[in-house]
Formats: sequence, structure tokens, C-alpha cells
Amino acid sequence: MDQVTTHQAQDDARNENILIWVDGQLKPRAEATVSVFDSGFMLGDGVWEGLRLYHGRWSFLDEHLDRLFEAAKAIDLDIGMDRASVIAALEQTRQANGMETDAHARLMVTRGVKVRPFQHPSLSRSGPTMVIIMEHSRPSIPRPIRLATVPQIRGLPMTQDPKLNSHSKLNCVLACIAAEKAGADEALMLDVHGFVNTTNACNFFIVRKGEVWTSTGDYCMNGITRQKVIDLCRANGIPVFERNYSLVDAYGADEAFLTGTFGAQTPVSSIDGRQIGDGQMGPVTARLRQLYKELVGA
Repeated sequence: MDQVTTHQAQDDARNENILIWVDGQLKPRAEATVSVFDSGFMLGDGVWEGLRLYHGRWSFLDEHLDRLFEAAKAIDLDIGMDRASVIAALEQTRQANGMETDAHARLMVTRGVKVRPFQHPSLSRSGPTMVIIMEHSRPSIPRPIRLATVPQIRGLPMTQDPKLNSHSKLNCVLACIAAEKAGADEALMLDVHGFVNTTNACNFFIVRKGEVWTSTGDYCMNGITRQKVIDLCRANGIPVFERNYSLVDAYGADEAFLTGTFGAQTPVSSIDGRQIGDGQMGPVTARLRQLYKELVGA
């Protein structure tokens, strides 16, 4: 069976001619570059956000900016712009590309350009670097996702806090590679105690007997779509629990799905070769997808 990714989008020829925001300038795709001395390139020293555009509006923009500025503060990075300026940069890029809906933005901030190719933050003396890549993007995920558990885990906050949306993604990349080698689409990662946690790119939920379960959130990116799903469950009488649960619970689930800014709610067909439910999108997942669509539309 062909590989499917959770960020698979329809091909769109317009993306060959997009303008990309690089430190205050809009540049054609081929000219949108950063220095080989940039902290992000050398060390993964930076933070980022992914945003979706629907009908001229960036969905949940305030929450995304809260997370961006909080992450920057956590790594002691001065973005060099206030919220209004970041919003203005997004709008400038959106308007320059003539985008109104079904667009995805990746907003990235690094510690900037180093004077020498070494680790110490004091060597980053020209920065920060900010880039906004904005593409026409309509999700095209042709079937439910197959997951495989992997050796890589989401670790303790004193190593690299998994709540940070950082550029340092090697742990997740290795997890994704392990899942691909196992014949799956994406990796299901456990936490330090062996409980089901998250995938390499998305948050993870199961449905058991009408109840929606997700991890405690202690060892995963606390996704904005994840929180919206939890809020929608609470507002619509769907029992929802943030709790520890094992692979045994996941294998026996009636439904499973992933959440993320790009794909919203993506159904899962199998975990480690065990079919989940009937292998298709379940009724609770479908209901949540419709509720989320209505929330975005509102």
C-alpha cells in the first residue's frame, strides 16, 4: 500500500510562484534563502508555528501567537517584533500571494546568523531570522492513517520539553523513519512511563465505548487543535478524558484519530497491524470533524 503522510496536500501549480517573507522582504521561492551560518540551519535553534487560512482569516490566531511568544521566551529568544507586527507580516504575505482560503503558513523564527559555526548563543549576533512560507494547501489524505509504535519516546522536560514547537525535530524524524521501515505511515510514540502519548507529527486520540481519550498532555505538544477537540467534546456532551492509557487500550479502541492544524481530524485505521474498529472513520470522529468545521466557520 502506498505511503500516506499526515500533511499530504493536493498539488497546486500556484505554489511554484509564491512569495516568501524573509526578514521583512518578500522574495520569490527560488530566492528565499537564509545564511549557512543561521542558528536554525546549524543547530535547530528556533521555534515555529503552523497556521491555516479559511475565508480570509487565520484560524485561532491568538492561540498560535500566544504559543509562539511563550516558546520564544522559554528559549530566551527575542523575536524582535510585537504581536501586531507579526500579524502585519502574515497579512502582507497573504495579500502578496492573493490567498483567501485553503492556505497554510509556516512561521519560523531562529536565533539568527552566527559569526562562527559553534553552539554558544552569544555567537548569534545578527538576528533573529524570521521566515513565513505560505502555500496554497488543501489536505488530500486518501485513506485512514496506519500507525506503528517506535522506540523513540517523548521525553522529560529537563532534556527537551516536548511542549516546545522547536526546530529541533530529529527525535520525531527518527520516529517517522522507524514507522516507515515498519510499513506504517506515522509513528505512535510513548511517554517515559510507557503510556500512549502522541505521534511524531500530530496529537493522538482514541474512542472507547463513546468516550474520547487522549494523553495527559505532560509529554506532548499541547496542540491547539487538540485543545479545540477537548473543548468541543465538553461543550457537546461527549465524555472526554486526558489520562494515562496503554497500548492495550489503544489496540482495543473503537476509533482512533489524529489532530493537527493541517489535517484537523484524521482517522487511524490500524496500530501495529491491529485494525481499529472497521478500519474507517468512526461516528465520533466524524461528529467531531463536523463540529470542528462549524467552529472554524464561526
